Amino acid sequence: MAAILPVPTLDHVVVNVRDRIDAGLETYRRLGFTMTPRGYHTLGSMNHLAILGNEYLELIAAAPGETRRAEILASPFGLNGLVFGTDDSASVYAALDAAGVPVEPPLEFSRPVELAGGARDATFRTVRLKPGGVSSGRIYFCHHFTRNLVWRDEWRHHANGAIGVTRAVIAARDPSVLGALFARMFGDDAIRRSASGCSLAVGLSRFDVITMDALADQFGDAAPAGDGRDEFMAALTIRTRSLERAAAALAQGRIDGVRQELDRIVVPATETFGVALEFRS
Repeated sequence: MAAILPVPTLDHVVVNVRDRIDAGLETYRRLGFTMTPRGYHTLGSMNHLAILGNEYLELIAAAPGETRRAEILASPFGLNGLVFGTDDSASVYAALDAAGVPVEPPLEFSRPVELAGGARDATFRTVRLKPGGVSSGRIYFCHHFTRNLVWRDEWRHHANGAIGVTRAVIAARDPSVLGALFARMFGDDAIRRSASGCSLAVGLSRFDVITMDALADQFGDAAPAGDGRDEFMAALTIRTRSLERAAAALAQGRIDGVRQELDRIVVPATETFGVALEFRS
């Protein structure tokens, strides 16, 4: 019997701040996010999280000279990880491998979480696409063994009203390339194609792969610079409880270049470590 392809759900999105974790933390606090205490992975990276309803936004970094996570220091600032959720990493690996998707075997690691009663280890297992499989950044699956140490209500309340990630935007000269990969991973009927590219429904969120022109139309000069790349992760749409709350938090944080429109607020990539942020209610 053929392996059953996974159904895409969103676990988290990753913003690379390289070796500037302190500045990244300060920036995202000024953007109105409540950030978790600093975590240190056994793989050599460190992070802060903005925990949302069913997913989270992660700031990832590595110390200067950290050779175990050299790809973090070598990658540009900005959105560089889109992470699917799974409760069965072994089956995901088997199904994708059978479908010809270039994936690596599951990798398990952990990080201590500081709680009132003392530190406990949050443990994860990831299934990653092989290096070079996606030019826009890292796409992988995350299997949580200790969800209760991550999704905690004391970290879910944000001054900007954020409650979820509605979509991630990837800009590409040829959106069909990534669209074809998503079709191999989840089935052709999981992809919705349009004149500007294609879209993958990811639980209650979606990943939009759009042309460079479409990115310019949607975000203008708020979009990150492509720097000649053929494909890059460009923007996130954050669902907020209210645009008024988001606007007040951004004003309180003295964020420059914020553009408020009738149904959205756009924060330029220059103010967020390289990812355009769009708030919608």
